[in-house]
Amino acid sequence: MNVVLWITAGALAVLFVGAGAAKLLQPKEKLAAGPNMAWAEPFSPGAIKLIGLAEVLAAIGLILPALLDVAPVLVPLAATGLILLMIGAITVHARRQENQTLVMNVILLVLAAVVAWGRFGPHAF
Repeated sequence: MNVVLWITAGALAVLFVGAGAAKLLQPKEKLAAGPNMAWAEPFSPGAIKLIGLAEVLAAIGLILPALLDVAPVLVPLAATGLILLMIGAITVHARRQENQTLVMNVILLVLAAVVAWGRFGPHAF
């Protein structure tokens, strides 16, 4: 199970570094013009950057603390942060009736919940 948790955390980290970096590095107008980013239109540029920063920090928190053996309790906390981000994303996409994106957010929430459960519980560092 430890290997499954590492793989899941690694996959989440790669995905959220990419998604967060896109939100941090691209202007709001370019993001909102993208196929799966129309949700960004009503949000301020600062809010979008904050979401991106939270995603990047959570991705780092999923891997680095355990890898460096420095405050490994941050791993399940980062996964919990991703759960909260995904609850927000699910809310936004459900209101906009963006069902395809909604499904992806639910999957990411479940994966983050598995990491949080495993690292807080039976497979803690």
